[in-house]
Amino acid sequence: MFTLAEVASLSDIQPTYRILKPWWDVFMDYLAVVMLMVAIFAGTMQLTKDQVVCLPVLQSTVNSKVQPDTSGKADFTTVETTTGQEEASIRTVSFGAPTVPPDILLSRATSSQYQPTESGQELKKEQKDSSGRKTNLDFQQYVFINQMCYHLALPWYSKYFPYLVLIHTIILIVSSNFWFKYPKTCSKIEHFVSILGKCFESPWTTKALSETACEDSEENKQRLTGAQSLPKYVSTSSDEGSPSASTPMITKSGFKFSADKPMIEIPSVTILDKKDGEQAKALFEKVRKFRAHVEDSDLIYKLYVGQTVIKTVKFIFILCYTANFVNTISFEHICNPKVEHLIGYTQFECTHNMAYMLKKLLISYISLICVYGFICLYTLFWLFRIPLKEYSFEKVREESSFSDIPDVKNDFAFLLHMVDQYDQLYSKRFGVFLSEVSENKLRGISLNHEWTYEKLRQHVSRNAQDKQELHLFMLSGVPDAVFDLTDLDVLKLELIPEAKITAKISQMTNLQELHLYHCPAKVEQTAFSFLRDHLRCLHVKFTDVAEIPAWVYLLKTLRELYLIGNLNSENNKMIGLESLRELRHLKILHVKSNLTKIPPNITDVAPHLTKLVIHNDGTKLVVLNSLKKMTNVAELELQNCELERIPHAIFSLSNLQELDLKSNSIRTIEEIISFQHLKRLTCLKLWHNKIVSIPSSITHIKNLESLYLSNNKLETLPAAVFSLQKLRCLDVSYNSIAVIPVEIGLLQNLQHFHITGNKVDVLPKQLFKCVKLRTLSLGQNCITSIPDKVSQLLQLTYLELKGNCLDRLPATLGQCQLLRKSGLIVEDHLFDALPSEVKEVLNQDTSIPFANGI
Repeated sequence: MFTLAEVASLSDIQPTYRILKPWWDVFMDYLAVVMLMVAIFAGTMQLTKDQVVCLPVLQSTVNSKVQPDTSGKADFTTVETTTGQEEASIRTVSFGAPTVPPDILLSRATSSQYQPTESGQELKKEQKDSSGRKTNLDFQQYVFINQMCYHLALPWYSKYFPYLVLIHTIILIVSSNFWFKYPKTCSKIEHFVSILGKCFESPWTTKALSETACEDSEENKQRLTGAQSLPKYVSTSSDEGSPSASTPMITKSGFKFSADKPMIEIPSVTILDKKDGEQAKALFEKVRKFRAHVEDSDLIYKLYVGQTVIKTVKFIFILCYTANFVNTISFEHICNPKVEHLIGYTQFECTHNMAYMLKKLLISYISLICVYGFICLYTLFWLFRIPLKEYSFEKVREESSFSDIPDVKNDFAFLLHMVDQYDQLYSKRFGVFLSEVSENKLRGISLNHEWTYEKLRQHVSRNAQDKQELHLFMLSGVPDAVFDLTDLDVLKLELIPEAKITAKISQMTNLQELHLYHCPAKVEQTAFSFLRDHLRCLHVKFTDVAEIPAWVYLLKTLRELYLIGNLNSENNKMIGLESLRELRHLKILHVKSNLTKIPPNITDVAPHLTKLVIHNDGTKLVVLNSLKKMTNVAELELQNCELERIPHAIFSLSNLQELDLKSNSIRTIEEIISFQHLKRLTCLKLWHNKIVSIPSSITHIKNLESLYLSNNKLETLPAAVFSLQKLRCLDVSYNSIAVIPVEIGLLQNLQHFHITGNKVDVLPKQLFKCVKLRTLSLGQNCITSIPDKVSQLLQLTYLELKGNCLDRLPATLGQCQLLRKSGLIVEDHLFDALPSEVKEVLNQDTSIPFANGI
């Protein structure tokens, strides 16, 4: 027999699980407890008091009959005489005077009237025989009959009814709580209850709901005072919606911020303990992961439906078979033990002393089962009446104004439906942790606590242009204290997905350059107005073109725009470059991408551009016809575009001054003759290509001042190069040139000459007639000696000789007044071999010659 504690442990559920038990589950649990008590009570009584009492039924030829009265007792009112043979048989089974039944005594008395002498003799003989030890065999006989008739005459249902009730109740209890015990659902339920409790008790929940309530009241006032001002509001708090080219904001349905009025601040709400903030952030992450884990299956829902169906089927089964056996529990039973050879009787009348109580308990049990079954049917009706695998937070969104709370499905939705049966306040407070708006607000509060003005000031540095620069990397947002750095010139925001630029940026009057690296920043209306009027340079780095903020294309005073990201042919149709026509003051456009053609939309700003830079990632740039429209372009860079020849469209750019075709696949430059039409071309960069020769037609570029041909495959320098009298910089490094032509002396304006990494072994004396040389790179060649005429280069400040076959340096190096040791790149042993006075001159401070007016 089970103890009460053992049975109760089957329904032992953690107290925290009560939020997942609706009223019908609780009611059925109580019904199960009552049924369990019925089973225990009936079983206890059966073990202690259950028995039957049997009396023999007389068999006579005169139809002796036993008629029970209304109380259930036998009333022997008619007794007739028996024959002599019957008397003898009765006498043989009598067990002494004290235990002889009355009917036997009566028959004895009747028969004695006819045979007094014989009976007297028999009595004397019996009295003589009974003088021995008494064995109570007659009592044992009736105990034996009672035991036999208990098993033979008593129906099985009367004997096992309490145990059946106990088994059925245990099955029902197990079925009710199986979803709390099954491993694959128990872990999810335990995790859900744990998160739900923490979300309910989190201080951030109360603060967020209080803040939105205040915002709702303010928004309602604004709606009542003026519906006309609605278009002035822009949403920057959620990710719904898409960029629009006609407005600088991304329209959404979250919180409303005014362009004319300051944002509402609630000091009591924004103050949050750091520990509470960290716990709230951890809860957001847990909720996100739990949702992803639970929403992909409906196992909990199916298990709950399954166990409810099992309970319903169990109820029907119990009700059906119990109704058939309810009448078998009776007080009177007829028993035929078939032991007449021992006792002389074949039939016994038995009474079951527990029948009355068991029948009452059975009726009570049937009543409980009926109530239990009706509740099961109601549960099934509730399960299939509404789609429990979908849960909408529409009401929560309306009450809390967190319009971005997503609807959930599958097991996540079912658990929330169950929680609503306990208390709908749980789901309302839980929805706060499903909202990205709420998470962003929390991040903003935590961010402002961590990044104070003093900490941000420590991260401000000076860049190469001597401007104050602040670089923020991988933060959850832009700290408010950033906008208090009023003297900041450059602001870099990198990998900040929820960056928001508020109206406080108008304090940063020195800000002219902004970098957005994988940072689709949102701006308020006032902040946009400030950026539109003050921002001069903008760098945008993105993975997909959709990350480019829409307001970028409306910065009318922008001078420089740098776009770095994927702009392949598929995304070209999506790019918002058609809005570049609004950038009327744009002068420099830098595109670093993988273009196969120059987007036609760039031609919208072509008349304004003075510099166009396209850096490809090795993708071949094919279509360049749109370049012809860029008549005002002065600088053009087409780098790493897999060009094999100089594009003909370039020859139409009459205002072109600098052309850079670095890192392409150009082998021949015969088209260079067409550059004669570009009267303003002064700088030509053809470095890092595959050029093998320079055509003599290069002489037609009369105004060329800089020529870069490094990292090619040149073997000779034609004399035509040295006819460019205005040439000031010539770079032919890293080729295969063996001889420097003597015509180099014709370049009287040459200031920078680079021939590092070639095969030169002799320096012509005419080289030192270029007295304006300031930079001379001769490293990594085969030069064996430096002529003494190097002293003629009075303006020389940089001389590279390292990597040659020199055994000494000329002492005349000391006459190069502007040359110092820092500008002399040579092996240490060669420098140490110089005369001491020469070394002293080279080691002098560079400020001394300038102090003398040189």
